[in-house]
Amino acid sequence: MDLVDEVRALAEERAVSRRALLGGLGIGAAAAAGLALPGYASSQVETVAQREPAPGPGGLTDADILTLALNLEYLEAEFYTYAVTGQGIEALGIGIDGTGTPGPTTGGRKASFSDPVLARVAEELAFDEQQHVKLLRQALGSAVIAKPALDLNALGLGFGSDAEYLTVGRAMEDTGITAYRGAAPLIRDKNLLGTAAGILADEAYHMGNVRLFIAQKGVRVQPVDAKDILPPPAGRKFFGVDDRALALARTPREVLDIVYGAPGASKGGFFPNGINGRIASMV
Repeated sequence: MDLVDEVRALAEERAVSRRALLGGLGIGAAAAAGLALPGYASSQVETVAQREPAPGPGGLTDADILTLALNLEYLEAEFYTYAVTGQGIEALGIGIDGTGTPGPTTGGRKASFSDPVLARVAEELAFDEQQHVKLLRQALGSAVIAKPALDLNALGLGFGSDAEYLTVGRAMEDTGITAYRGAAPLIRDKNLLGTAAGILADEAYHMGNVRLFIAQKGVRVQPVDAKDILPPPAGRKFFGVDDRALALARTPREVLDIVYGAPGASKGGFFPNGINGRIASMV
């Protein structure tokens, strides 16, 4: 058995064991990762709206912050799910309804993977992002937003090769991590903060994996903004952290500038009609 076969076998064994364990416990992968914290069991999904304190700095509530995160998780889950299955999360029975303006997902298709190890990693990435959507939808309860319109081909690439997939995935993962890092000081509920930290940690695992693939395959990626830290060969650091070894932080506005494709825009890019939720009109 060569190295590739061994890695694939181990990955498949892990996936089967993981799903069997989760199925037996009746919980999702996010919960198994430590995200189902006290106060946020499935029987208490309305607690966020029920005990939401007064708005914090900038008028943002915890629900507003979770809503921004859900918009981003919809995007990531749709991209990764289309890449491995050729269809979106709704086809898997994952909810996409809620308040705000719903919209279709366009530009997605099954990716052409030449690396079998990357293909297996892509399956796990898709599974994780699907669980993040489920978790945030449960946490928001009656305040959950619908999946907005998404354009997965906003960059004109993503599904045609390993390099395309890694380029778009890297941009999404690095942006998502900095969004959670920037939002952390704004979250006031400790249970929610712990949940956000758990998601951030998982996204960081993703980021490290994708950045290593990029370095190993020599994929030259472009910066998403002036803050961006690129992996080799285009950049100098394997990890997207600053000189204090901390993950970068972006404000909600900085995150929207990236996903909309232009500074100050109110829609465009991956979100042709904009995101859903109150935060869309506040930043």
